[in-house]
Amino acid sequence: MQHQERNGIFDLSKTGQPFRIWDRSAVPMEGDVLKPFAYEEWLGREIGRGEQGPGVHIWRHRRGAVLGTRDRRLPHAEDAIRELEHEGWSVGVRNSGGAFVPLDDGVVNVTLLMPNSDGRMEHRADFLRMVRLLSVTLSAWELHAEAGEIAGAYCPGEFDVAVAGRKFCGIAQRRQVRAVNVQAFVVAGGSGRQLAGVAERFYAIAGGGHTGLDYPRIVPASMASIAELAVDPNLNAETFVRELKDVLIGLGGVEAPLPMPPEGEVANLAYKLRERYDHR
Repeated sequence: MQHQERNGIFDLSKTGQPFRIWDRSAVPMEGDVLKPFAYEEWLGREIGRGEQGPGVHIWRHRRGAVLGTRDRRLPHAEDAIRELEHEGWSVGVRNSGGAFVPLDDGVVNVTLLMPNSDGRMEHRADFLRMVRLLSVTLSAWELHAEAGEIAGAYCPGEFDVAVAGRKFCGIAQRRQVRAVNVQAFVVAGGSGRQLAGVAERFYAIAGGGHTGLDYPRIVPASMASIAELAVDPNLNAETFVRELKDVLIGLGGVEAPLPMPPEGEVANLAYKLRERYDHR
């Protein structure tokens, strides 16, 4: 990989030190879906204070439904949340941008956590780091990834990442005082259409049939997993993570144990996130 491409993803001249690869994706998490976001909130603070260096957090969660703040304000959001919880989904409202995202075993969550000591506001550049990382990773399957909003996709935005017009990834950012977290959900395995159906049903209930409300109109065929895009039945979350880590190691990353927060810290932060963004 050329030097210019390397710096387009993780510029070591800016981070000042090698970055860590924190991979907890081998077994999908269960329970409160806000806990991994709370963990990243804590980790971002540690990075901002210089207690931890930059890194990439990789994780999965089984049956997690993550809402955006606008989703939570829909008139029948409470009914839609109860329906999901009745079916065994853990529901939470995240503190980064975006809209409803369903998580399952085939979805790999990838977060770039970087220091931002000078308070720079390079939103677009930080989004593009993730786009480049995914583009390089997908080249292993000869897939060409492009960024741009995909009509009909769930969690739509300028930095949807798609192949041949079908979205497999969305990106959001959480900017802290001295750190930046760039979060991506990557539908690596399974059915993109099936996940889109979950989002479609959420909005059908939460919107109550009101056509004038501002929420995504889901077209399930607009979504696909990487496995579906590559037409490779052997491609799944695990094979995607292996390729992703090979790319990250080639960029200078080093696998490392997960930093451990003080006991109870993640649960406390998850509680605070729920109180602030999802008070019921």
